[in-house]
Amino acid sequence: MSPDWQGAWQALTHHPLFGIGITLGAYQLAMAGYERTRWVFLQPVLVSMLTVIGILLLCGLSFAEYRNSVAAMTLLLGPATVALAVPLYLNLRRIRQLFWPIILTLLIAGTFATVLGAGLAWLFGAERLVLMSMAPKSVTSPIAMLVADQIGGIAALAAVFVMITGVIGAIVGPTILRLCRVHHPAAQGMALGLTAHAVGTARALQESDECGAFAALAMSLMGVITAVLLPLAIVLFL
Repeated sequence: MSPDWQGAWQALTHHPLFGIGITLGAYQLAMAGYERTRWVFLQPVLVSMLTVIGILLLCGLSFAEYRNSVAAMTLLLGPATVALAVPLYLNLRRIRQLFWPIILTLLIAGTFATVLGAGLAWLFGAERLVLMSMAPKSVTSPIAMLVADQIGGIAALAAVFVMITGVIGAIVGPTILRLCRVHHPAAQGMALGLTAHAVGTARALQESDECGAFAALAMSLMGVITAVLLPLAIVLFL
């Protein structure tokens, strides 16, 4: 590569908007592929994540450079999360009708999801550090990282477990629900929101507004319950 081309290439890859461009481009391409094929393994979050990683490796960019490049986009995570209140408001009457089933599902399924993941890791001989990092795997990354740090885990490792949980849940969750003959939008949304957090909520919104509303509700309440009760349970029982 000539010096002129090399300089132009370096200027392009180190441009402040390069990270945002490849992120949006990768996601749009992944969405187009998924909408065209509806193949579960073309889940947009998974495909766009792998695409961005590949581009960063190809361009020789570090994660720190990419993180600085997409800092402006990261600021939009807050408003995007708050925007989930819209489907909640539109389905508020339905949520009130199912108030007690929602509470029971959160307590039982939320506890089961937390205990099952940590229990399986313990059976396979995982160390306490890994167990504490895996315990909050079913909530969004910011909450999971904070909780993992509080209970003696590794925040970065907890974020990895959260991403793996979300992607797998979004890929196989709808299929498992159909095989189990769970067709009610509220039940589907609760299951995806509880187990696959934000990624599952995004997948639920593709099904219907009602499904997405209950997924957003389950994700939010699961995050609050985990942040409050999980550290307390660790202190009392471990």
